[in-house]
Amino acid sequence: MTEQLGLRERKKLETRRRIADAALGLFDERGFDRVPVTEIARAANVSEATVFNYFPSKEDLVYGGMQSYEERLLAAVAARPEGTSAVVAFREFVLEPRGALADDDGGASSAVARTARIIAGSETLQAREQRIVDQATDALAELIARDPSAPSSALSAWVTANALMGVNRAMTRLAQRLAAQGGSGLEIGRAVRKEGREAFELLERGL
Repeated sequence: MTEQLGLRERKKLETRRRIADAALGLFDERGFDRVPVTEIARAANVSEATVFNYFPSKEDLVYGGMQSYEERLLAAVAARPEGTSAVVAFREFVLEPRGALADDDGGASSAVARTARIIAGSETLQAREQRIVDQATDALAELIARDPSAPSSALSAWVTANALMGVNRAMTRLAQRLAAQGGSGLEIGRAVRKEGREAFELLERGL
């Protein structure tokens, strides 16, 4: 039973990856807004319904990973050890090597660069990204407001959350620019984390 479940999960992961790869390839070639979901389904050899089973919206084909990342980030801040501030928990999570930026592989940076190109060419995707960031920032502000070591006012908590999310987004933009220049994910990750540490130090001195 365990082996069957493992096989089933692997097949699901393979299907999800195949759909995402087909979608991103088409988006990069023709632009996000010009590619219908029916064409993605044909390219991935699945039904349109299957695409939506794995990705609730067309935008999730690009932003599913970002949404998951923001959720894990907020969960890490919420579940931080007693005595650890929300600011420190946020910083530690963001600076932890992970994903494409912990991979010594030029293909990882190519994937980051491709996603950046797709987003840059679509106002629809840019609007979706802003909604994700806004929602995460509001949720982070609520967590900070409950932190005994944080500023007491709701406005101060919101300002702090925006500053922290600003560093996170700036690190993402830097990673995208460096990916467009080539190099491995590991090299890019090191450079981005260095800049991130300096930015957090600046905020901590000011905050």
